Amino acid sequence: MAGKGILLVVSGFSGAGKGTLLQKLLEKYDTYVLSISATTRSPREGEVDGREYFFRSREEFEAMIAAGELIEYACYVGNYYGTPKAYVEEQLALGKDVILEIEIQGARKIKECYPDSVLLFLSPPSAEELRRRLTGRGTESMEVIENRLSRAAQEAQGIEDYDYFVINDNIEDCVQQVHQILESEHSRSFRNGERIGKIREEVGKFQK
Repeated sequence: MAGKGILLVVSGFSGAGKGTLLQKLLEKYDTYVLSISATTRSPREGEVDGREYFFRSREEFEAMIAAGELIEYACYVGNYYGTPKAYVEEQLALGKDVILEIEIQGARKIKECYPDSVLLFLSPPSAEELRRRLTGRGTESMEVIENRLSRAAQEAQGIEDYDYFVINDNIEDCVQQVHQILESEHSRSFRNGERIGKIREEVGKFQK
């Protein structure tokens, strides 16, 4: 029987490669699932309810808040975004490691609710590389890029709140490193109380 899964919270600067990292982790290993957020924003072309997001009306979302059905939530540019508790806990109970991509304030709230969750901060190897990646996308104005870089300076102040700091220089190496972190976390003694109790009982029979 599979043990309980681990909740992995991934944060990082815009341009650090969080989306690519998570996509490759999910492609390579079947033990991971991505947490699906609920939102009040309208679906974009190609997005499906229950796949990219759980799309909800403002009234439905506020009812979820009132009922305590969200681990955390926030309002961005007039729309709510939040993490449904039921989906996360269902996947963890199935032994799946649930990955949640979220910003620093949300990550802190998750750690309060789930003290055994693992917080990981992803960063490019340098500030110049961060700038290069953001400009290399070619999808945003320089004003937006400068705003993202300014936000990165603020986000850098909270990195010590995370359990792990991972540099994304080579994406394949990064994927392997994150997988190894989760493998090691599964071996920590506080996550193995039942197994420890069983082996302790078995070897106890040898005591003279």
